[in-house]
Amino acid sequence: MRAKITYFLTAAVLAVYFVLVGSRGLMLIQHGTWITVTFGVAVLILPVIGIWFLWKNTQFVTKANRLATELEAEGGLPVDELERDKYGRILRDSADEVFARRKAETQDAPGDWRSWFRLAVAYRDARDTPRARKAMQRAISLHEGKPVQV
Repeated sequence: MRAKITYFLTAAVLAVYFVLVGSRGLMLIQHGTWITVTFGVAVLILPVIGIWFLWKNTQFVTKANRLATELEAEGGLPVDELERDKYGRILRDSADEVFARRKAETQDAPGDWRSWFRLAVAYRDARDTPRARKAMQRAISLHEGKPVQV
């Protein structure tokens, strides 16, 4: 729940920022000189990129949460079997052990979105966010029946 609140607060702050930047860009364009129009257009590009980025991330999170809900209903969510230190941080050796099992499971069933979902969780636990995201994107694509690049 805390992550959702943080995400929505960040998205709201970004939306306000996009409106403010966009209004400044429009003010520059309305000024009418060639330099202010050029700067105004350049300033307007930033909110467009930001809105696109926010939209794509929101779609990703929504789809990943749907997969988690479906997997939970099936009883297939990965069990937290990781060892932690006294501060609650995951121990690297424990994460590596679980990751090796998840990777083998995915190699045995490369077309199963469930195994890719669990592999994404293992990547995240091993603090490899880029690979976790790619594995989750693959799980989403497999779930949606879209072709997956090898």
